[in-house]
Amino acid sequence: MKKPITIMKKIVVLSGAGISAESGISTFRDSDGLWENHNVEDVATIDGWYRNPKLIIDFYNERRTQLEHCEPNDAHKLVAKLEEKYDVTVVTQNVDNLHERGGSSKIIHLHGELTKACNERKTDVLDIGYKPMTYGERAKDGSLLRPFIVWFGEAVPLLDAAAREVEQADILIIIGTSLAVYPAAGLLYYAPQDAEIYVIDPKQPGSISRRVTYITEKATVGMKQLYDKLMMG
Repeated sequence: MKKPITIMKKIVVLSGAGISAESGISTFRDSDGLWENHNVEDVATIDGWYRNPKLIIDFYNERRTQLEHCEPNDAHKLVAKLEEKYDVTVVTQNVDNLHERGGSSKIIHLHGELTKACNERKTDVLDIGYKPMTYGERAKDGSLLRPFIVWFGEAVPLLDAAAREVEQADILIIIGTSLAVYPAAGLLYYAPQDAEIYVIDPKQPGSISRRVTYITEKATVGMKQLYDKLMMG
């Protein structure tokens, strides 16, 4: 007699800067509005790129060097280990590769990837690893080679793909994000009405018009608590 086919429940993890903070990656925007002592408008907007592309290339070279010496933490690893029991897709606002290095197999990078470069139209993407970019390098189409990052003022090409994943979720885990950066923050509302929703953050976000379970811990501690619960369930 054949065993019945077991269909894995689907988990979607929406992660933000807080999950990588414990690995030594600075959060995107500090309370003073700066990112690594730079105005966000100068290093994270398309207007900033047009104003001063050399500054942006230098800035992301520094972030790439920093990333090379960081390691995935227990929160990244526990997200990956959920794949032993669940169908897991990670939708991350982070541009680091710590989810990949932590072992996750399905990842959607909403805001681009630090270890890649591209042409102006983002149609030609190169994997550069941790190598520094040189200002003035040109892509095949002759445009200035730029970091493969989605900046403020640009469309988020993978947003629809992320929304489709969330629409299928049995369980949605929101970890390390304040749910303040749109359009990514709106993904919460694509979750089915009967989906279980967990928010892991040391600071409980503002009111959310969905029934959620809050775990007010840093990413590694909160993810361990939730991992234990989900693996027992």
